[in-house]
Amino acid sequence: MQAFGFLSFGHYGHGSGPGDPDARQALHDAVEIGVGADQIGVNGAYFRVHHFARQGAAPMPVLAAIAARTRHIEVGTGVIDMRYETPLQLAEEAAALDLISDGRVALGVSRGSPEPAKRGWEAFGHTGSSDPRGVDLAYEHFDSFMSAIRGEQVVDADPTSGPAGRLRLEPHSPGLDRRIWWGAGSRETAEWTARQGVNLMSSTLLTEATGASFGELQAEQIERYRATWREAGHDWAPRVSVSRSIFPIVSDLDRHFFGLQGQGSSDQVGVIDGLRSTFGKTYAAEPDVLVEQLLADPAIAAADTVMLTIPSQLGVDYNLHILDSFAQHVAPALGWRRNSDGPVAPLPA
Repeated sequence: MQAFGFLSFGHYGHGSGPGDPDARQALHDAVEIGVGADQIGVNGAYFRVHHFARQGAAPMPVLAAIAARTRHIEVGTGVIDMRYETPLQLAEEAAALDLISDGRVALGVSRGSPEPAKRGWEAFGHTGSSDPRGVDLAYEHFDSFMSAIRGEQVVDADPTSGPAGRLRLEPHSPGLDRRIWWGAGSRETAEWTARQGVNLMSSTLLTEATGASFGELQAEQIERYRATWREAGHDWAPRVSVSRSIFPIVSDLDRHFFGLQGQGSSDQVGVIDGLRSTFGKTYAAEPDVLVEQLLADPAIAAADTVMLTIPSQLGVDYNLHILDSFAQHVAPALGWRRNSDGPVAPLPA
């Protein structure tokens, strides 16, 4: 691990009482957490995207607001559900965001996870999928998105308005294509990701249950990704991230919120999308114990970036306390470099 960021699910409620932020408050809090995290030295501010649910759904305005008020922190997603996206519009927005942030975008995209709505992408105008999970749509949209991000000419020019030929999308941000990530939940998807020439964002769960630990499954996934990357012959080194629920206990309030979660916590096996899946455990302990546990996690050792899932509904101050505690008491022992030290360097593929 060289870098860490926070991953916010952006949960909110009706705003009817203390500790129950409404949508407005959740969005304002997201921006303030990002600004505060930049000052702490955190490397990345990443946001989950879900539709038809009381949580974050439109990341670009939030990321642009954070980028405009910060100097170093990377802004991105984990992940945008490509089934719901109009790919060329997303490419325009991503390029504009990258230019606003001076190249600090780390945009994670994927097929997405199960949503509350049945075939909700069709309500967004994306019909014609023959797959009940919309996988074919996600891949089709991703191909169009990456073509535009890479500056390929995607449409014929109108000769009555200027020279004939083909046009690329504008604005174009050179190098953004090397800061796109795919969220992979299996070894096979990780290998596919490598062949596409994009970075790997290992999922918060893996659609595999072999008896190995979550960290061991992720480490194998990362190794297979890097092996496939080498075979594909790409001429640059990719980045790899993993996410974890990690809570340093340095106060009585920390112990009240998370002490019990850390006691005897273990990986969980469940069923998602009809597949047996492995979910990672919660790490919650005093800093010296956390350091020992995290150094033993093979996936954290294999990744350059760790995303800490945060309880954003607990407010700005407490979430910044979690990030600051990790930065002060845990991250340095894992190899962390502050955001002011420069862009995160990928580990060799």
